[in-house]
Amino acid sequence: MRHIAIIGSGPSGCYLADALLRLVPDCRIDVLDRLPVPFGLVRYGVAPDHQGTKAVARVFDRVLARDRIGFFGHVEVGRDVSLTQLETLYDAVVIATGAAEDRRLGVPGEDLSGVVGSGRFVGWVNGHPDHVDGDWQAPRSVVVIGNGNVALDVARLLAKAPAEFDGSDLGAFFTEPTVRTIHIVGRRGPDDAKFTDHELEELATLHQARPMLADPGALRSDTPRTVILKNFETLPERPIEIRFHFGFAPEAMLGNGAVEAVRFRGAEGRPITLVADLVVTCVGYQARACCSAMPTDGVFANDGGHIRDGLYTVGWAKRGPSGTIPTNRIEAQAVAQRIAAELPDGGKPGGAGLRALLDGQAARWVDYAGWRRIEALEQASAAPGRCRRKLTAIEEMLAAAGGH
Repeated sequence: MRHIAIIGSGPSGCYLADALLRLVPDCRIDVLDRLPVPFGLVRYGVAPDHQGTKAVARVFDRVLARDRIGFFGHVEVGRDVSLTQLETLYDAVVIATGAAEDRRLGVPGEDLSGVVGSGRFVGWVNGHPDHVDGDWQAPRSVVVIGNGNVALDVARLLAKAPAEFDGSDLGAFFTEPTVRTIHIVGRRGPDDAKFTDHELEELATLHQARPMLADPGALRSDTPRTVILKNFETLPERPIEIRFHFGFAPEAMLGNGAVEAVRFRGAEGRPITLVADLVVTCVGYQARACCSAMPTDGVFANDGGHIRDGLYTVGWAKRGPSGTIPTNRIEAQAVAQRIAAELPDGGKPGGAGLRALLDGQAARWVDYAGWRRIEALEQASAAPGRCRRKLTAIEEMLAAAGGH
């Protein structure tokens, strides 16, 4: 039996495990996650009102339920086991930890209270244990910096009426709707923006918000994208305005202790200043260090997923935060083929050795059965209008999981 460890249970890790099971019939795979619960980006990064996208978790759950797969939740590489120890225990180790750090803009005032990265903000509304304490006040004017789907997600979440979250797994949020203006500001023009037309059109369906162009005269073409933007002008007035500003780069966050405004400069040098008591930066993500493995420019240096003998990477940790969830499936298949071709004959202890190591230091970890107990409790305790009530404290999760 050959043993493979995958660090990270998000889309790339689960897709890789599935592909390896098919390619290597005599392998056993252990999937590790620093949290007690699996699925990474799907659970904590996809907007809570997009349950159709989150439904892929059912596919991943079936992967983790297979006989040759083991789940080790609440096992952090660098705290409970070192990367070197994993490489000793397993024939191959794969870093599939995603890109968990918000990229910074590098402008003055970025550390003011009320300036937050999109990863932290979306983690907060998704009940991520790292982000349960949002230290910002209920805002009236919000500036969202970025021209991708995440920027639209943030604006949509802030603009929705409470009833529009029915069926979601929305966690903590502002108890009183206070937002009146949302500015979405990006460097690119409308046709070069990274958001999809589908996500853009969704803003027109909001009950209490009207998307609009800050400068309707800036549109000089009739592409499908600009037609959508022009059609926004025909929508009726609503209490909340979502204003799009294209071609502006941020220069500075302004305020005394807490953010009060953001100064931008346009392509022709024209400055604008937008009042804001919350700023959400949606400018990308980068990988965190994985014990002794350090990322470079936000990713782990690799050759087709290969870092060094016996060590690989996949997903956003490999290529950066690009593509959709299905993109990870295609990439995982290619990395799995390389691992299968290079995998040695075996003889290492794998999961048995990892369990012995964890038990020897009295570490508390969650297996697949424990995860299913957490899942059952979350679904059973869902509030009216919600599909689950996520546990947000590690101790709560461990208590619900029981066992190890």
